[in-house]
Amino acid sequence: MKKLAYLLASVVIGAGIQAVALAQDEAQAANVRVAQASIQSLAPETVVPGTVVSRNDAKLAAEVSGRLIDVADVGTVVVRGDVIAMIEDTQLQLKKDEQQAEVERAQARLKYLESEERRYVKLADSNLAAATKLEQTRSDRDVSRGDLRVAKSRLAQIEDQLVRTRITAPFDGIVVERLMMPGERVDSGFNVVRLVNQQHLEVIARAPLEYFSFVRSGQQLELRTGLVIAIGTVRTVVAVGSENTHQFELRLDIDGDSFPVGQTLRVSIPTSDYRDALVVPRDALVLRPGGITVFVVDKQQKAKQLTVTTGIGAGDRIEVFGDLNDGDTVIIRGNERLRPGQTVSIMEG
Repeated sequence: MKKLAYLLASVVIGAGIQAVALAQDEAQAANVRVAQASIQSLAPETVVPGTVVSRNDAKLAAEVSGRLIDVADVGTVVVRGDVIAMIEDTQLQLKKDEQQAEVERAQARLKYLESEERRYVKLADSNLAAATKLEQTRSDRDVSRGDLRVAKSRLAQIEDQLVRTRITAPFDGIVVERLMMPGERVDSGFNVVRLVNQQHLEVIARAPLEYFSFVRSGQQLELRTGLVIAIGTVRTVVAVGSENTHQFELRLDIDGDSFPVGQTLRVSIPTSDYRDALVVPRDALVLRPGGITVFVVDKQQKAKQLTVTTGIGAGDRIEVFGDLNDGDTVIIRGNERLRPGQTVSIMEG
């Protein structure tokens, strides 16, 4: 009888302990974050290096010779048309004044000959000498008109050179380098400043030719450097490979605030055609000695553990195979210490 009573007491105590454990599980629901398993178009990827460059990056050169009297400081922000550097124009101003006088003299000469022509026209009908003089006057008038056009053309050339003593910004940007300093003499064609637009950026990357057929204009590819992740849109694919490297070039448009000019980064490109796959966030995978599992939230708000195998991955998503369906709620945060059947509390965000 004592043994029977002892056994009954043990069963009651064990049941009580189990009830308490279950109650504690109910009371201490695990806080988790979740996402949805979904069918997505996916392709395996590889990573290639890329560099951020500006689509507007220019070294601005002098177009006339002379002494530099001003050059914008590094860091100066300018808009299109702003003056970045100035060249002394004293000699050109003097040449302009001289040529202006030549134009005025040619105009006076032409005006005189036109007046003479009108006078000889009246005399030509009755005076043979006047007729001969009229022909000479008309010839001189035509020559004078040509001289005036030449003088005006030379004046316009000097005025154009005066305009070019001011080096202006061809686009909005920032001065990133002074190649010559105020006081130095510059000749036509010498670079003076470097101007870069920091908003219209693109990424230049090169990839093996074997992946050329899987990269197309308009595709959105992941760009990553350190902890920074962005999306670039393929603008163009250069279908010419190098004989030495066997690579093709692709260029991607990016937002101007994503990366600085010159930043090196990694570009993820597809290595085969896209196909539909059941994917989950990589954070949903729980790696344990027994294999890879995923916790799913069932209708009773309990964690259900499923064994899966993985397939191709792209970015933070990875293909999975197993007893998992499109639309299932998978746990992506708080799944490291979960127990199968444990009650969960889904956090917002």
